[in-house]
Amino acid sequence: MKNNSRFLAAVGGVSLVVGYLIWTGVTETMTYYLTPIELISRVEEDPTFHQMGVKVSGRLERGSWSRDSNELLHRFTVADIEDESVRFPVEYRDILPDTFNDQELQDVVLEGRYREDGVFDATVVLTKCGSRYEATPEELLEDFIE
Repeated sequence: MKNNSRFLAAVGGVSLVVGYLIWTGVTETMTYYLTPIELISRVEEDPTFHQMGVKVSGRLERGSWSRDSNELLHRFTVADIEDESVRFPVEYRDILPDTFNDQELQDVVLEGRYREDGVFDATVVLTKCGSRYEATPEELLEDFIE
């Protein structure tokens, strides 16, 4: 009986340690991003927010992309997904992802700083286009049959 209680105590201790490690790993890797509405309201509440680096998720406005031919400078507009009247221009000085396309509805995640002149100076641009890489029902059925 004594051995069983030691074993159960050991299993309980290991379970607590593993649970703690999972919890801390998940909370440390979670990244929160703002919507354009949240970003603009935070800047209005606290103008020093312009100095902070943030992540923003929004929808790329169709036909808004342009590139400066003299330098690697991309300009486009990002709107809020729920309220498209809330938007801001973005400047990005690097190579855009291959999946970047302003001719379709596309969500983007930006990292950077919202400048005082109302332009988001992006240092990272990520595109979210899960539907492009999802398997069709026919492809899933073929994989299941094989």
